[in-house]
Amino acid sequence: MEQEQRTLQKWVDESRRIVFFGGAGVSTESGIPDFRSVDGLYHQKYDYPPEEILSRSFFDARPEEFNRFYREKMLCLDAQPNPAHRKLAELEAAGKLTSVVTQNIDGLHQRAGSRRVWELHGSVHRNHCMRCGRAYPVEFVRDSGGVPRCACGGIVKPDVVLYEEQLDGHTLQGALSDIQGADMLIIGGTSLAVYPAASLVNYYRGHRLVLINKSPTPYDAHADLVIAGPIGEILGGVAVV
Repeated sequence: MEQEQRTLQKWVDESRRIVFFGGAGVSTESGIPDFRSVDGLYHQKYDYPPEEILSRSFFDARPEEFNRFYREKMLCLDAQPNPAHRKLAELEAAGKLTSVVTQNIDGLHQRAGSRRVWELHGSVHRNHCMRCGRAYPVEFVRDSGGVPRCACGGIVKPDVVLYEEQLDGHTLQGALSDIQGADMLIIGGTSLAVYPAASLVNYYRGHRLVLINKSPTPYDAHADLVIAGPIGEILGGVAVV
């Protein structure tokens, strides 16, 4: 892996419009479980499959059951940024990284200091009343019993993209534009199995496509550099000059 790390460092040094595209594996080193690994949520036993619980139809039909699962498994508010989050914020501050495109909803990139973050699947930190639109912090959802409700009586829904819902158009377009303009695309901590988010990779036209992941992805054969390993360790070892 030493040669791969040297190549990564060289490309980072030479690039000025880096975009990072990341998934759940970026936050596992912060103690937040992913979905598809052996210990991920999709391999745990529940009354309903997690994919069903995290769907819009389930939210509408069984809001109390949804919120019980959501509070227990999706709200990891004590998690702290790891070396990968901090390095990306450092690269942005140095003027080398254009933006972070993330499938995560935990807000750890912003907590680490990243400013331009495209949250494809929304954020647990934003919540709104479905009746009047009033905004609520994540603590309101965490501390509510049963179904969180607004003062007007409406249900408070997290601003996260559930299965059967579409991605936000503005967020998607912003991420797409940054990826198209990138001179280096680093993909990390994602199986690239969730669409349409994974399809954004196809819009990169440069020659420095880097894949950092513990396990193989469908895009490995198309990458210019593949590094197998924990992303915090690999990105954390990059010097910013």
